[in-house]
Amino acid sequence: MSEMGREWGSGLVPVVSAALARVEAVAADWVLEFSCYCLCRHFVEECGAEFRRWTDVALAVSNGFSKVTAHQKKMVYLCQLLIRIAKGKRLECHFENDKRISPLESALSFWTLLEREESKLDTRHEEIRRLIQIQVVAVYMEKGYYKEAGEVLERLFTDSESHKPLRMKLATIVKSKDPYVPLLQSFSYNLLLSKVKSYVELFLKENETNFLLQVATKQVESKGGEVTVLQSKTMNVKEERENNSETKQRLTEELRSTTSWLSGDITSIIRPCSKERYRASSVQRLKDLQNVEERGGDLPGGRRRQPWTSEEDKKLKSGVRQFGVGNWTKILIHGDFNNRTSVMLKDRWRTLCKIK
Repeated sequence: MSEMGREWGSGLVPVVSAALARVEAVAADWVLEFSCYCLCRHFVEECGAEFRRWTDVALAVSNGFSKVTAHQKKMVYLCQLLIRIAKGKRLECHFENDKRISPLESALSFWTLLEREESKLDTRHEEIRRLIQIQVVAVYMEKGYYKEAGEVLERLFTDSESHKPLRMKLATIVKSKDPYVPLLQSFSYNLLLSKVKSYVELFLKENETNFLLQVATKQVESKGGEVTVLQSKTMNVKEERENNSETKQRLTEELRSTTSWLSGDITSIIRPCSKERYRASSVQRLKDLQNVEERGGDLPGGRRRQPWTSEEDKKLKSGVRQFGVGNWTKILIHGDFNNRTSVMLKDRWRTLCKIK
């Protein structure tokens, strides 16, 4: 018998395979951490194309585990939550075998799993839970599916005593068949996104030192220090958010606590609100929020709009040619823009397209 034959017969291959399996498990854990980090970052930055790309990666990695460890659970649950939140208004998308389950209703189950992994729950967790519950019903109402809205309400609140005030008011809203009532508009899908983003930002802060990210950072720094540019851009975004924090607080002051609404009179919750009135207020609110999130328009703090120069337009066009539409973060990093954000690049590109 040859040497190789004797080694195979001695059981060496199973030993090597077991060792290799452990190595693969460690590498897969690193990839999961990195893909979850990227998915979260693109969710916060609203980079649709990149978010979809990392969705495929995160799902492929997480689905490849035969068993999810305690360390991996939070990352897997968070990825699944964000994927469903992003599809929240698309009722044609199904994540469960039961086709009646909407993306947001499915997201609620993963939010429950995430809460179990938290060592301590704060008010943010309860706010997000209630916002998801409200929006599960609201999305059906907006589509005119009032029967389905009633059915999902029964599934959400199986315990007769759990969240009784909220359940009663949502039931009254469903019966009214009016998706423009103040409760649904105040606790909107956009507010849900905002709250989830705040939760994700905390996760990013806690996990910004994952292994692959550290190694990739050192590699990039060794080839020219582009990471310094990235850090500079990130600092600009952080400073901008801090400068606008007071304005954001004013805009969301009336929406901060669900509790005050839920303890009030039902008739005030379903007070008629015409479509025209709601659209007018929504347009103004959208303008205000855009002024806060971007550096466009006159901000309450006294800052002025920063006009786009022809040179910046050229750099934006060049970046789109190089990286493609939707890769605003890459374009921002590699272009020399004057205190711009990826959102501002996206909006400017839309404007250029309309002009042409």
